[in-house]
Amino acid sequence: MKFTETSLPGVFTIDLEPRGDDRGFFARMYDVGEFAEHGLETDYVQFNTSFSRIKHTFRGMHYQLGASAEVKVVKVIRGELVDFVLDLRDGSPTFGQWTSVTLSAENRTMIYIPRGCAHGFMSMTEDVEMQYFVSNYYDPAAERCVRWNDPMFDVTLPAKPAIISDKDAGAPDFDPVWHLGRES
Repeated sequence: MKFTETSLPGVFTIDLEPRGDDRGFFARMYDVGEFAEHGLETDYVQFNTSFSRIKHTFRGMHYQLGASAEVKVVKVIRGELVDFVLDLRDGSPTFGQWTSVTLSAENRTMIYIPRGCAHGFMSMTEDVEMQYFVSNYYDPAAERCVRWNDPMFDVTLPAKPAIISDKDAGAPDFDPVWHLGRES
């Protein structure tokens, strides 16, 4: 595996190193030793999947607070999406900045999203399926969502969302007290 840090410290793309022959190929998607060597989370409690039927479906920007904060490692197994990471880590020098990476079944690239970052994605083809490791269990009381078009962050999507949930579209403008659990 090849680990490349993005413009946001702690956010990595992970490219597989397939070994192939006439039958096809084999590649490792996870190796506890290699993840630990790069200072990345090695303990995952869930392995999830998400399917988006319609092109330009947008989901996000989701994260969890405090002890419920989670690391995600995302990989697309069918179709293509653009994955977005928004840095909401308190005290981070890149707080409020975002990055995006194209993930597809063809490029087999994965993305590592650390705790404290909001995550979202837009399907760029029909019938997109992704899988992701999660380091913590879902906690509805700690769940937060940042509206993708909050002017404070200026996240730029590659297309107008064809489908977005009412919850995601109606997320409130950023408020450090609610979004970060800070005392004012």
